[in-house]
Amino acid sequence: MNIHQPNDQLIPFNDPDAIFEGFTKDDLIQLAYCSGDFMLAIDENHIICDVAINSGDHSLAYQWIGQKWADTVTIESVPKIEQMLDDDQTGLQEWRQVNYAHDDGDIPVKYKLIKPEKKNTLFAIGRDMRAVSALQQRLLKTQQSMERDYLNLRQTETRYRLLFDNISYPVMIAATDTRQIQQANRACYNLFGVAPGSLEKLDYLELVQEGDRNKVIAYLGAISVSTSTAPVAVNLLGRSDPVKINASPFRQSGRDYLLLNIDDGEHDVPGKTSDQYVLDAVEQMPDAFVLTDDNQNIIVANGAFSELVQASSIEQLIGVSLNRFIGRPDVDLGLLRKQLKDHQNVRNFSSIVNDLNGGQEPVEISAIMIERDKSLFGYSVRSVGRRERDLPRESNELPRSVDQLTDLVGRKPLKEIVRESTDLIERMCIEAALVHTSDNRASAAEILGLSRQSLYSKLHRHGLGNLQGKD
Repeated sequence: MNIHQPNDQLIPFNDPDAIFEGFTKDDLIQLAYCSGDFMLAIDENHIICDVAINSGDHSLAYQWIGQKWADTVTIESVPKIEQMLDDDQTGLQEWRQVNYAHDDGDIPVKYKLIKPEKKNTLFAIGRDMRAVSALQQRLLKTQQSMERDYLNLRQTETRYRLLFDNISYPVMIAATDTRQIQQANRACYNLFGVAPGSLEKLDYLELVQEGDRNKVIAYLGAISVSTSTAPVAVNLLGRSDPVKINASPFRQSGRDYLLLNIDDGEHDVPGKTSDQYVLDAVEQMPDAFVLTDDNQNIIVANGAFSELVQASSIEQLIGVSLNRFIGRPDVDLGLLRKQLKDHQNVRNFSSIVNDLNGGQEPVEISAIMIERDKSLFGYSVRSVGRRERDLPRESNELPRSVDQLTDLVGRKPLKEIVRESTDLIERMCIEAALVHTSDNRASAAEILGLSRQSLYSKLHRHGLGNLQGKD
């Protein structure tokens, strides 16, 4: 079977005469409506002489009747209109996007021209691209926000690596279960006299003289129960003088690790409670950090947290309950603590921060629980207000579920929550009535007990489609 192909893009029916036999003008118009949102009839002088619209959202098109097509678009789009009219002479036609000036911003429309063989009138099929453009803008904003967050992450990682490598005393990080060394700093490589990168994936016990390995295993077992266990003195391979190993367990990404400090007597190794390097790193973190005791009273906070809650100084926060600042009082922190008891760490918990001036800021919280004689809780608080402001919001955006409504408790007054609940129920009932009546507005108004005018008003308020449904 041979298929006639006028060009590489079009594959027509084999027998169009039989397929379209009996088609009326209305049938052809319906086909045209399926191709676009509206149609422009353009005479030989390129003046719009008539308009057909299949949606109530394009009343702007009626203003174009009697004008030259090129005069209706923005000045940047005029060459595209002229190009389409020139292409019509050659028979080559592609969809081209032009813009119309509007009070709310440019309206993008994609056009394709159709010229009947026996008529001088041109037909421009137009597709409203506002929805696609809004999605593209939202995607672009999201991508830009992700790139900024990725850049911040890379900068934080770079600071961490510089800090880790420039610590004067030997330090290594190892997996608790496999005992494999994950990372070691420059001082550690100098201690063993090996090339950088050669210690990774080794069992740290291989660096200890065989007679002292059981001492290390016993010490690490004790440190997992009590972090106040005294450091263990051992002999390392290739060294005549003993060293002291001080371990600190921590958990990351669901795995247990050990931070091993090696005191070779040549460097000042800070104790766990006074590690100035760690304190400096926490203070310079771009994200807010706060450490609390078992009663949620603040022990340590960095400058970013002080700025987030609008405190004049960090000292002003010491001893204050974190419940004063995080989410709904005794609710959000209660949920966090319950998850920490079960999992020891929590990531990206959505909440809000209430500052001292009565303002609120949406945040994401990551938290850890440190098991000591008395539990300590560390919270990393990242503001997501900028990210949410970057993303365009739909007009009349309402909660879509009971869970979303109850999540507003503590963030909005009860009066506003009740109003939004009423709007949600009203919208859902109207949508159900329209589905039940196959979009017959008159029948929908009747079963809802509303006048048709009242129903149209509510449709417009909730943004439920055009107002030209079935009556």
